[in-house]
Amino acid sequence: MSYQALYRVWRPRNFEGVVGQTHITRTLQNAIVQDKFSHAYLFSGPRGTGKTSAAKIFAKAVNCERSPVKEPCNECDACLGIQDGSISDVIEIDAASNNGVEQIREIRDKVKYAPSAVPYKVYIIDEVHMLSMGAFNALLKTLEEPPKHVIFILATTEPHKIPLTIISRCQRFDFKRISQKAMVDRMVKITDVEGISVAKEALEIVALTAEGGMRDALSLLDQAISYSEDQVTMEDVLAVTGSVSQTKLTAVLQALYQQNAKVALESVDDLIQQGKDPGRFVFDLIYYLRDLLLFQSAPDLEHNLERAIPDDAFRVLSSELSPGWIQQAIRELNRCQQEMKWTTSPKVFIEIAMLNMVEVQTGPSQAQPVQSEAFDKLSMKITELEKELADLKQKGPEAQTTAQPAKKRAPAKSGRKGYNVPYERIRQVLNEASKEDIQNVQSRWADFMEALKRSNAPAHATLLNSKPRAASSKSLVLAFRYDIHCSLALEHQQTIEPLLTEFVGRPLTIIPIPEQNWQEIREEFVRKQKQSPESSVQTDEEEDSPKQTSEEDDLITEARKLVGDDFIEVHD
Repeated sequence: MSYQALYRVWRPRNFEGVVGQTHITRTLQNAIVQDKFSHAYLFSGPRGTGKTSAAKIFAKAVNCERSPVKEPCNECDACLGIQDGSISDVIEIDAASNNGVEQIREIRDKVKYAPSAVPYKVYIIDEVHMLSMGAFNALLKTLEEPPKHVIFILATTEPHKIPLTIISRCQRFDFKRISQKAMVDRMVKITDVEGISVAKEALEIVALTAEGGMRDALSLLDQAISYSEDQVTMEDVLAVTGSVSQTKLTAVLQALYQQNAKVALESVDDLIQQGKDPGRFVFDLIYYLRDLLLFQSAPDLEHNLERAIPDDAFRVLSSELSPGWIQQAIRELNRCQQEMKWTTSPKVFIEIAMLNMVEVQTGPSQAQPVQSEAFDKLSMKITELEKELADLKQKGPEAQTTAQPAKKRAPAKSGRKGYNVPYERIRQVLNEASKEDIQNVQSRWADFMEALKRSNAPAHATLLNSKPRAASSKSLVLAFRYDIHCSLALEHQQTIEPLLTEFVGRPLTIIPIPEQNWQEIREEFVRKQKQSPESSVQTDEEEDSPKQTSEEDDLITEARKLVGDDFIEVHD
């Protein structure tokens, strides 16, 4: 077989060819020239970033017949022998298949022998994290104090799996992902030398798909060359990689932002029918949105764009989309990406994400007025309550001294702050009230409040400081500390009364009244009962000890709130 893959043909043979790792190659070159290189190195980093290639170039440079040099000559017998693998003093070991203690012990036994063809024996152990713990222990002593003619180079993609005792005995170099621009420049050079016609946009898509690995980029380029005819076009690369064109991504995002779910879903269905990878489509969308957000924030950073080409359509879309929408869309797509890992129906999750992204535009704007209206209403009530509390604190003692002689007068016809106290209705309830009715309500009040708390917290908060004062067969008088609570109770009337009916056993209409007004109207009622010769037994009992009865009712109510009905027994 005469044909060789591009990544094999164009594997770097000197440090200059190692793309995007200048911080490492320069350090190694200076160490070789100054004859200060170490006995053990650890090369870590993502796949396809040049770790093994750099290790082999280093082996050639230290053994080159023209050494010390910054670059191997690739002409002498040592360089050529190491390059084609004919010199046995440079040993490449794959730790994935040679990870046992026996293989490492064999290395340990052979390192003491001097090299036969070159000045230094170099052991390159690839994927070293695959070694067993026993193998690491066997390597430890040799790695710490090897003979002067031995150099170890350990390469790995997962350095966190290597024991710290091994890492501490090596000079560590971290290879980074190769930038998109560096990969494109390298592929342009390769295609020029190979005489292959490739569109610049096609190379950019290859570089993006490779995710920072030069070897992956050359493999994809090789595949696209085989797929194409005379020239490698963007469509050829899209077909090979399963990626989606920028034009299609722009159209999908415009439809989503304009709340056109039909066009967006049809586009997704069309892409799936064409055989595009669903995961790749979501990946491309996320990075395209990231580029839009980056371009909006800093248009000068065009060279940092990962997925987008800043053409006219991209600039127009960037001016249309809001940053908040883009951020929310990225979160939605990221959640979709996570869910797709565990499903056999990725298209369904993509469609759900599309619909959620359409709702992103309308959700907050519709909810805002409602939230603002409720907030303003609540703020007004709190302000009103604070003012009333301040008035009560300032005028409390004066009100008590002036209220004593005024008790004999008829009560005012309206409560403070605009709440109209329904005196006539309350007088009617008092005329029809019975002890059995009020005791029936009080015995079930604690359970009713607990149920109200579960079903409607605002209504429960309104009734928290209320007390049932009088009840007839149709109505219930509730006394509140402040008249603003009376207004709030009427707002929740449709919630309170049906639930109260369930506990009492018959429908009752609640009649709120401030506590101060209740005391006035009750005393008025008691006086009339004393003056009337036809007063009932119930009225006489209330008249004898109104304060005692009120205090007893309050005590029972508080006890019910604390322990419930099951542990209370009331005796007259």
